[in-house]
Amino acid sequence: MSEPNTTHRAENGITKLLLEMGPLLLFFAANSKPDWFRPIVGAVFGPGIVEGEKAPILIATAVFMVGMLASLAATWVLYRRLPIMPLVSGAVVLVFGGLTLALHDDLFIKLKPTIVNALFGSVLLGGLAFGKPLLPYVLDSVFQLDQEGWKKLTFRWGVFFFVLAAINEVVWRTQTTDFWVAFKVWGVMPLTMIFALAQTPMMMRHGFDPGK
Repeated sequence: MSEPNTTHRAENGITKLLLEMGPLLLFFAANSKPDWFRPIVGAVFGPGIVEGEKAPILIATAVFMVGMLASLAATWVLYRRLPIMPLVSGAVVLVFGGLTLALHDDLFIKLKPTIVNALFGSVLLGGLAFGKPLLPYVLDSVFQLDQEGWKKLTFRWGVFFFVLAAINEVVWRTQTTDFWVAFKVWGVMPLTMIFALAQTPMMMRHGFDPGK
């Protein structure tokens, strides 16, 4: 009896993953192959964005902003709501991406993951300190756990967000822009998925049933 529901949840999970990964993949593609996007970005954002030494990351930032808006719009059309994590992340992308383009300084877009991850880590651990696990709201969770399970999972995710913030700081400060972009797409997402899967045994001990 649970098979249709399991299939539906799997399809939803794949769709959400595509919506989240889409803007990042565009970001990587635009930084790697800026000439593919140069004409339309120049027409929309102005020729100053597509010229000079920093043109690839500026073009990628512009494409990332448009991709994020498209992802949020598609999420709204499909689900008639915007989960808090993509919404906050999208807002920060637009603000810091806008500063990157306006000032021609890629520092702002590089700081975006640090700020977003530190923000979510602070919210989760701060809520936990006041006895209120906020993880279901931040991650748009649909599964059920007992109170102890939520506390443990919230603490682990809170710490993990701070670890991601620290990793981002190390990578953008010590590596090239191209390496940072590649790591943002091909490093952070696998790390996050591995971390999430590693929580399954603990979650199952506290009421999580992946078959439901």
